[in-house]
Amino acid sequence: MVRIGNIDLGDFPLILSPMDDVTDLPFRQLCKRHGADVLISEFIASEALIRDVEKSRRKMLFADFERPIGIQVFGNNEEALLQCLDVVAAVQPDFIDINWGCPVRKVAGKGAGSGMLRDIPKLVGITAALVKHSQLPVTVKTRLGYDANDKPIVSLAERLQDVGVAAISIHGRTKTQMYGGEADWTLIGETKANPRLHIPVFGNGDITTPQQAMEARKKYGVDGILIGRGAIGNPWIFEQTKALMSSNTNHSTSLDSITVAEKVAVCREHLLAEVDFKGERQAIFEMRKHYGAYFRGLFDFKRFRIPLVTATTLPEVLDILEQIATHYSKEHNISSQTS
Repeated sequence: MVRIGNIDLGDFPLILSPMDDVTDLPFRQLCKRHGADVLISEFIASEALIRDVEKSRRKMLFADFERPIGIQVFGNNEEALLQCLDVVAAVQPDFIDINWGCPVRKVAGKGAGSGMLRDIPKLVGITAALVKHSQLPVTVKTRLGYDANDKPIVSLAERLQDVGVAAISIHGRTKTQMYGGEADWTLIGETKANPRLHIPVFGNGDITTPQQAMEARKKYGVDGILIGRGAIGNPWIFEQTKALMSSNTNHSTSLDSITVAEKVAVCREHLLAEVDFKGERQAIFEMRKHYGAYFRGLFDFKRFRIPLVTATTLPEVLDILEQIATHYSKEHNISSQTS
């Protein structure tokens, strides 16, 4: 049984990886209903939390059925991070996750996120102070290292364990790789295989199918897997992965087996939840990045994609979604009749 502190995560948790402007409350809840075991908030700046910025506080909102859930914070100032832990603790998540992995310039360029991988002693020192201060379990999400010549993750995981971190999630790229190239799981596997390491090790990077998740579990022995971009437009990946693992075969349902009607229904559900949470204007704008993923691979989808990403009102978007369902239902019926 995998645990973070006293929190039971099951035998092999599938975790929704935190993604800025993606893993908000509506999207997390959608993934939870489709099988995600553990949820983590979007990352939140420690300085914004202690300044009581409304947008950042809203990122901490969650419902009880989302548990177990972690709130992820980032920063490079120890005092600000210590103060923000009290703000986070007040909303009573199950654990607090420290982001030492984000590679984007606005974060890493200021020495936070994976920018901290250039100063491992400072990273470990701040983490130790946070663990000592926190009443909740503290976990860390990080990367292999800063660049191709600096990948200290095996020893870093040991040091983080030694200062009290309850679990570590490792993305199989360096900071300088950003999201390019392929994730390298080799060092994730070596970290897990380290006989001195006893905390859970969760792997992350390029898991976009249930088969990839099963292969990573078997080959690298990790205690659980984070799924990030593979869940965008595809919340079914969690339940499909569980079905594959429980069947103990190499075959599972794929996204291709989800009907267009099902995709439209879930996309519509997602949209309406975003409208309830953020208001119509913001929700319609932010959902535009999801449509291509929901309907990826559909023949001649361009005729609908452009109207979807230019529509400005909820009725317009709902009408286009209905058109998609009707159009592809007719295409399927024609194909069935001629096959």
